[in-house]
Amino acid sequence: MILSGRVVGDRHARFKHRWFGILEVETDDCWRISLYMSGSVAQWLRNGERVDVNVLKGSVKSVLLFDEYELFRFYHDYEDENESEDESGEYENKSGKSSEEQKKPVDGGSNERIKIWPVWEHELKFERKNAFDTKLYTYRLRAREAVYEADYEEIADLEQYHYASQKEFVAVWICEKCHRLIDANTKPLCDRCGTDEHVHILEIKGSTPASRFLIIEQKKKSGYEPRVLAYVRVDPPVPMMHRLLPSGEVVRNIRERVFEESWFSPSFSIEPKTHHETRSGAGSRLPGYEKWHAIETCNTAAARIARVVVHPDYRSDGIGKLAVNLAVTWIRERRIPEMRRGKKLVEVIAQMARFNPFFEKAGFKYLWDTSSGKPVLYLPLTDDAEERIEKFLQTDKYAKHRGKLFISRYGEVEKLSSHIIFENVTKIFSNEIDIKISPEVSEILQAFQVGHRRIQREVLRNLSIRISPGEILCVVGASGAGKTTFLRILACSAMKRKEEKCVPDSGYVKVPDNVRAAVIIPDEFEPEFGDHSIIEHVFRKCGDPYVAVEVLSACGLSDAILYRAKFHELSTGQKERAKLASVFAEKPNLIIIDEFAAHLDPLAAKRVARKVAEMCRKAGITLIVATHRREVKDALAPEKTLHIGYGTYFVRQHPRH
Repeated sequence: MILSGRVVGDRHARFKHRWFGILEVETDDCWRISLYMSGSVAQWLRNGERVDVNVLKGSVKSVLLFDEYELFRFYHDYEDENESEDESGEYENKSGKSSEEQKKPVDGGSNERIKIWPVWEHELKFERKNAFDTKLYTYRLRAREAVYEADYEEIADLEQYHYASQKEFVAVWICEKCHRLIDANTKPLCDRCGTDEHVHILEIKGSTPASRFLIIEQKKKSGYEPRVLAYVRVDPPVPMMHRLLPSGEVVRNIRERVFEESWFSPSFSIEPKTHHETRSGAGSRLPGYEKWHAIETCNTAAARIARVVVHPDYRSDGIGKLAVNLAVTWIRERRIPEMRRGKKLVEVIAQMARFNPFFEKAGFKYLWDTSSGKPVLYLPLTDDAEERIEKFLQTDKYAKHRGKLFISRYGEVEKLSSHIIFENVTKIFSNEIDIKISPEVSEILQAFQVGHRRIQREVLRNLSIRISPGEILCVVGASGAGKTTFLRILACSAMKRKEEKCVPDSGYVKVPDNVRAAVIIPDEFEPEFGDHSIIEHVFRKCGDPYVAVEVLSACGLSDAILYRAKFHELSTGQKERAKLASVFAEKPNLIIIDEFAAHLDPLAAKRVARKVAEMCRKAGITLIVATHRREVKDALAPEKTLHIGYGTYFVRQHPRH
């Protein structure tokens, strides 16, 4: 049942929280209906505005809950010329026409029906594959606008991975019993009331009243995985932008030299001193007129992605690019954030775009730097916007980058000049047992006839294998079968070490003359981190801060908080990833790793293995790893697998398809 009517009621009651609001509608049949929805949507509706309510469940009631209706607004591109706000907050019709007449397009204008409730939602399967295009695992995801209080609590939890510290908090909470405002990252106790019963999240710091939030959540997950993997914050474009030239000169109002000025105006703008008053008033409810005037006049043809935050354990898995793509679809289909004018382009101002290419992977192009030195990227949503961007990139004398900002600095290594060769290699493990025992346990050992004894066992027997430059080889087998012995012999040959345990008893190993090996064999060959932070350690090895960030991200350490941590402060799994980053920072052409991903959960192990294999193949690094985990082997997608078992072996080839 579709009911037409207009928005009425007190604007301040319309927005109670981002996650709750009430919109009052008076239908043409004189029904008065209260529509329950999020405050982030309700605040954008004007008193007197025409809407359609589609009742989904049952008959018309005085109150419709979140899932009981659809709501549509009408936008015509001349409405701001014909209407103005009077002192009561109602919109006065200056055109002299009836409401029905105003619904008809005039002078080429368009009258468009825009769906604004329920919020935008999209479900999808996101497959991750190895280098041979074999499916490894699938995320079952839902993207939707944040609606519930729990959504904003999850956003605050994600946000603190970026900026939280003991001295900085990412959210503002309010005790609705005593009206106390509290800075915290998770739901706090009210120190006045002694409970968190009345405490609710009020605001995410750094956002504005015009901000809209999209969350990417898992529909199906393991118990230890997070529900929300990422969020995107979308704002109106910044009101003004200037460009910094390489010479240091500043070009004012650069956007208006490339695009139509009207695309960015009127934007959301509040005097800084007024916005600061959120801390002394009711949170994001700015002193009446200032907030509502800014919300009601904001109407641009552009949107700005102001924030993209991905859970750090998932950042190397393509979730960032996916989140941006989904946000762009949301912006295009629902005209986010204002839900008024159709959008022509999306704007991004982000220093992190220099270090991570997911905006460019999503189709954004770098145009210039702001006067403060931050890169600005744009994604066109119309042919007109695309033509203007291309014209700028082709004609601007400083745009030699042609729209590209991120360039991988890791590059390629000098590949091994020839094969690694094992020819009839035999290694005998020898150990003499002569233990001194207490009388209390001697009887037990005597029962098993364990006394003085020499043990000799062939760990490797006549093993022959050729490993090509740039190949990935997985060494598999049971514990104690000889995997580590094989790696140790290879590592010592590459490093010209001659200890007895490293030298074959017969046969030989040949490595290329230009070999530069980096090795991780626990308790034998491991990086030493000292007292430096993780990023300092990696930087000292590679000599380039951009490469340091690139390497850490590839190895699964993309949380900026961890960059400044010391090795001993990391978890066991994080230490393993830090060791990987350390060996990659050396830019070797041969990497040897024992017990690869042994301390990572199955999904994290697959993510890291897939990324490590991708980095090795791009750089031309030969990678040899020992593992007994099938999921790790599948993610690495090796060209060969060496099966070792107590003196026996066989090699399995995996041809590329």
